[in-house]
Amino acid sequence: MSDTLSKLLLDWFAQNGRDLPWRVKGGAHFDPYVVFVSEIMLQQTTVQTVIPYFYRFMERFPDIYTLAQADEDQVYQYWQGLGYYSRARSLLQSAKMIVGQLHGKFPQTTKEVQKLKGFGPYTIASFLVFAFNKPETVVDGNVIRIICRMFDLRQPVSEIGDLIRQKAAALTDQNNPADYASAIMDLGALICTPKKPQCMLCPWRQYCCSCNAADVEQIPARTKIAKKTMDAFVYIVQNAQGEYLLRKRDGKGLLSGLYEFPWSEKADFFAHAVHTDLTVKHTFTHIQMTMHIMLAHSEQAAVQGFFVSKDKIQDYALSTLMKKVLQKAEKIASK
Repeated sequence: MSDTLSKLLLDWFAQNGRDLPWRVKGGAHFDPYVVFVSEIMLQQTTVQTVIPYFYRFMERFPDIYTLAQADEDQVYQYWQGLGYYSRARSLLQSAKMIVGQLHGKFPQTTKEVQKLKGFGPYTIASFLVFAFNKPETVVDGNVIRIICRMFDLRQPVSEIGDLIRQKAAALTDQNNPADYASAIMDLGALICTPKKPQCMLCPWRQYCCSCNAADVEQIPARTKIAKKTMDAFVYIVQNAQGEYLLRKRDGKGLLSGLYEFPWSEKADFFAHAVHTDLTVKHTFTHIQMTMHIMLAHSEQAAVQGFFVSKDKIQDYALSTLMKKVLQKAEKIASK
């Protein structure tokens, strides 16, 4: 059965598979570095979102040696807007490890890849299969959806993870693992979609237990995590020259290492600040953030920050949230 399903899927893929900048058909990619970068970028981020960032990043850092020589600020500059900045740090640390300890040679076993920063079970399998055509089973959201529908698995995904992986592994083509992994991902992205799946176009339709089921969109069963709401106050502080006060975010949090306007959950964080009644809203993975914009003037770079002129602020890596704040700040300043 698995051989039949594999052939049907690979034949479909040959005709319908997506053309992606980090993919080749017929086996492993000729440049493991391309896979290395793309797999980190694709963590928790859609293909369409990643593509323009990938091209821009690869133009600036075309190989592992160029990336390994960069510093965090340079990498953040080409990552800003993509989110999940810990990935950028992990990518840079892993690049330095590959160049410094492995002399630029990419690891080719699970045990070796596990030593890289930011490479969990999924990314390890994906890297090995696409970079070296290793017979790994890649299980992403698309694969989970397909497997659950194929076998009519209706239990919550969180409870049947091992079963899903077992069934996915049983279907994986051992002779063409890279093409198979691409094919099943594309099947989920193009045909077996979360909403309105095109069952009649699916190469596996006659074997799928959920084909054309009235409630197919309810499979797989996932537990939704409620988003936490958070209010904070962001301070647009300018000096007499009209320069903005920035600071570099420290620690190990979500946006650590990036530059930002000072902000706090407290309204009296900066003395004599004035409410503008303007807000910026931004959604993180599980947090809905509302930032209230405050205005202040100062000649001293408080909160361990520094002043930056308007024409230089784009040289600093800002998160998407802070870019939204900057847009509002510029509108205020122009009035």
